[in-house]
Amino acid sequence: MDRSELLEKILNDLFHLHRAEEGSKNDYSLQLILEGMKRHLGEKHVQISGSASLFYIIRNGNNKEKINYVLRNEILGTLVKAMQVHIQDSTMMRNGCLTICLFRIPQDVLFVYETLVSIILQILSGEGHDDFVERVAIYLLNSLACQVEGKQKILIGEMGAIERMLLLIMLRLARRECDDVMEIAWSTMWNVTDETPENCKRFLDGNGMGLFLSCLRTFPEKAELLRNMMGLLGNVAECEVLRSQLMNQDFITVFNELLDSTQDNIEVSYNAAGVLSHILSDGANSWKVETPRSAVVSKLESSILRWDVNSQRNINYRSFQPILRLLTVDIEVCQLWASWALANLTTVYPDKYCELLKNEMGLELLKPLLDSTGHVKQYATMAFENVRNELTSDFDTFNNFVL
Repeated sequence: MDRSELLEKILNDLFHLHRAEEGSKNDYSLQLILEGMKRHLGEKHVQISGSASLFYIIRNGNNKEKINYVLRNEILGTLVKAMQVHIQDSTMMRNGCLTICLFRIPQDVLFVYETLVSIILQILSGEGHDDFVERVAIYLLNSLACQVEGKQKILIGEMGAIERMLLLIMLRLARRECDDVMEIAWSTMWNVTDETPENCKRFLDGNGMGLFLSCLRTFPEKAELLRNMMGLLGNVAECEVLRSQLMNQDFITVFNELLDSTQDNIEVSYNAAGVLSHILSDGANSWKVETPRSAVVSKLESSILRWDVNSQRNINYRSFQPILRLLTVDIEVCQLWASWALANLTTVYPDKYCELLKNEMGLELLKPLLDSTGHVKQYATMAFENVRNELTSDFDTFNNFVL
């Protein structure tokens, strides 16, 4: 074990064994690999062979399910330390990222979260790593940014992730290349700006809107790119202190045009409508562009009424608070977008969203709209009824909300 040359040969043999077939003594192999990697942290070839073997052991068969909490943390901790030491080696970065992706992200790596994010951002610095490593790294970063609490999102922003994503986008714009890295860079920013005004500000301060316009003009037919960009701008529009920076003629013109989009089902049009609804919610006195506010309101209403309320969605809400705020704004088209969104989501995904709407006091905010008229009443009633039908066992709630 103390002789690195011999250990490297053993690890190579284990690598070939586990790559070809599922081994029968995986527990022994894991302990041997981990002990060797820890003893010879500075030996690059030991770390490369060891991490490659770990990948195949964990990937093959049901091995991952058999790994307990302590062993899992030992594997992940050992990998992250090896990646720190050999940050410039593309093979080590590839092995490490691919192996980590086999675990539950972000749950399993929260104990090394900051260190892992730091490593990934270094990989994405554009110095010395090939395209495949970049793709794996940004995929992992996006997974780390998804489904985490606000403090982790703020941390990612403080570590420079927004600026790094914008740089990756700039480099690809210069090459006129829209690849996986560009699309996932926008997706990552969409995730880390969710209910995180600090990161929304970083995006705006880094000329994010200029890059948005450039991407839109250069790659107008890239549906996934457009959906990710508009999802991000929806997060920016939800921030009251930042919305005024979207009150720009070029931006409003683009949002208004995107209402007509049929790319990615209704997602692009829906997100454009959400952005405009939040901007319009600030009132007529905040409208500072040449395009008549009334024309935008009229087109926004027509677009919403064109959507099928039973549309399947490619979106995930952790909270309805930004939508619920619009229900309280005395502007009909804002209430229309919000009530349509709630009607759609509680119709198509009742198991997930009916309870969320109830838990966030959405019924109290919907109830006044049940006495309104027109389409706002139609969609508010639909959302309300969906919750009542889905949660009929909760008699206490619905005794207080009788139609």
